[in-house]
Amino acid sequence: MILESIIIIGFAIILDLIFGDPKNRYHPTAWIGNFIGSITTCMKNGSQNLEKFGGIFIILIPVSISCIVLFGLEFSIDLINAEFWSVVISIIFGIILFKMTIAIRGMELHALAVLDSIQKNDLTQARKNLSMIVKRNTKNLDKNHILSGTLESLSENIVDGITGPMFYFALFGLPGAFAYRIVNTVDSMVGYKTYMFKNLGWFGANCDNILNYIPSRLTGLTMVLGAMLLGHDWKNCYEIFKRDGKKTDSPNAGYPMAALAGALGTKLEKIEHYSLGTDIQKITSEKVKNAINLMKITSLLFFGIVSIPIILFISLVESIVIA
Repeated sequence: MILESIIIIGFAIILDLIFGDPKNRYHPTAWIGNFIGSITTCMKNGSQNLEKFGGIFIILIPVSISCIVLFGLEFSIDLINAEFWSVVISIIFGIILFKMTIAIRGMELHALAVLDSIQKNDLTQARKNLSMIVKRNTKNLDKNHILSGTLESLSENIVDGITGPMFYFALFGLPGAFAYRIVNTVDSMVGYKTYMFKNLGWFGANCDNILNYIPSRLTGLTMVLGAMLLGHDWKNCYEIFKRDGKKTDSPNAGYPMAALAGALGTKLEKIEHYSLGTDIQKITSEKVKNAINLMKITSLLFFGIVSIPIILFISLVESIVIA
């Protein structure tokens, strides 16, 4: 079990770095998003209390279905008489399915798309590319705020699309990773503080806040170590992580963003919302490339110093309980 879980995470990371994400119509996260959209439409009825109640089911229904499917798959594999092939098939399915919950290469490509447009002085296209990965209105952003938005999204995605799924896979296996991604997807779709979604999205938003509380802070600390290994200002990374991590509207998103701002010596700013870090150095194309490298090294470090110890600890506890 220990080796199987470690192999699944390790090879899923390798698979993601090499191949990235499949097209949306083949991606389970896109299917889940479409399903959540359908549920949301059904739950939208104009009644505050009923919509708040419906917001619970927007989470419970897809999480329940995914868990049933995953447990059913595990049960089917366990029926295979040959133990060796049962383990091999379980690992193969585990790698493929867990890979669907992480997006290292995908986020890199999104960031590079914005960067490519910036380098071509095509701010219109850069704003359009940025709008694919942020919730804010990008229509009037200048070059510096486009680059800032790219870095903010990249750092926040380290948790949402990489370390968060790793953390919950280590704790609860594939059902944990998928449940986390479903909550994260619901929050990104309907967890806004707007008139349209304030009732339907409250439960998803609060679930997301709870689930990301530990991973976001562990990720920020892991980024400090990553900054040290890459030769960035790790002391400033830690100081800004502590100082500015609480400045965002989200109780969690600010920690990896602040750590990145500190590591790069730049200021990340969302107009009229927050300003993280200091203007020690201007945001440049090189800073975006440095951020991508920090994202990758943080992913690997988190796997080694957080996920693996959790897997080992849980296995130890299980062996003691069984004994």
